[in-house]
Amino acid sequence: MFTIGDFAKHGRVSVRMLRHYDAIGLLHPARTDPASGYRFYEAAQFARLNRLVALKDLGFTLEQVRSILDDEVSAEELRGMLRLRRADLETARAAAAARLHQVEVRLRTLESEGTMSTDDVVVKSLPPVRLAELTGTAGSYGPQDIGPVISPLFEEVCRRVAAAGVVPAGPGTARYEDGPRAGQITVHAGLPVPADVQEIEGVRMVDVPGVERAATIVHRGAMDDVLPTAQALARWIDEHGHRSAGYARELSLACPADRTQWVTELQEPLQPQERQEPQGAQGATA
Repeated sequence: MFTIGDFAKHGRVSVRMLRHYDAIGLLHPARTDPASGYRFYEAAQFARLNRLVALKDLGFTLEQVRSILDDEVSAEELRGMLRLRRADLETARAAAAARLHQVEVRLRTLESEGTMSTDDVVVKSLPPVRLAELTGTAGSYGPQDIGPVISPLFEEVCRRVAAAGVVPAGPGTARYEDGPRAGQITVHAGLPVPADVQEIEGVRMVDVPGVERAATIVHRGAMDDVLPTAQALARWIDEHGHRSAGYARELSLACPADRTQWVTELQEPLQPQERQEPQGAQGATA
C-alpha cells in the first residue's frame, strides 16, 4: 500500500487535493489507521484517480464528476463524454493547451489500465556521479509544470559545460525534491562530468551519492507523456512489496529533435529491505 504522500507523488496530484477528495467522498483511502489517522491507498485506486482528474480538468464540476463516477459509466461512454468536452475546450484560450495535453495523457493511462507490461522493470544499483547542475522550482510535479522549468535548465547547463570545454561523462540527469512551499518541486538538471572537474562558471558542482537499489524502467516518448510509464513502475514497486525512497531520477538516454523519439530511464530509489533473521537462529540462542 502507498502512504498518502507516495500515492500523491505517483498520481501527480497534491496531498492537499487527496485529503479534499477524501473529505467530500470522491476518493476515500483504502485504509485509515485508527490510532494515527494516517491514510493508505492501493495501486488499484489510480484508476479512479485518473478518471476523477481527467473529468475535473475537462471542466466538469465535482458534483458532475461524482455523478459520473458513481453511475459507473462504461469506459466507452466515458471516453465519448471526454472527447465531446475536449472539442469544446479546443476552442478556448491558448492557455488551455497545456491542460489539454495532460488530459490526453490521463486518457491514455485510463485506456492502458491493466495492459501496460511491467516485465521491463529492472532493479539495480546506481553509481555515484558528479554533476554540473542548475536548479529551478516548478509549481507541481505534473509534466505541465516540470517541462517549462527543466527544458531551459538543461539547455543552459549544456551551453555552460560546452563553453568551459568540458566533455560530459554521460547522459543528462534530472533529479527532484520537495520544493520550498507545499506542492512545489525543486528541479535539478545536471550533466555528469569527470571527477577531476572542480569548477564550471555559472553552474553548481554536485556529488550525488550512489543508490544501493533502484527500480528502473525505460520510457519511450516525450516526457509530457510519462504518466503511464511512471504509474507502471509504481505498480511494480507496490506489487513486489517494495517502498519508494524518493522521487525517481530521469536519465536521458536519447534526446533527438523529435521529442516523440526520446528515450528516458526512470530510476526510483527503493527503501532498504528489512533483514530477516535466519530460520533456527532464535532457537540456537535460546
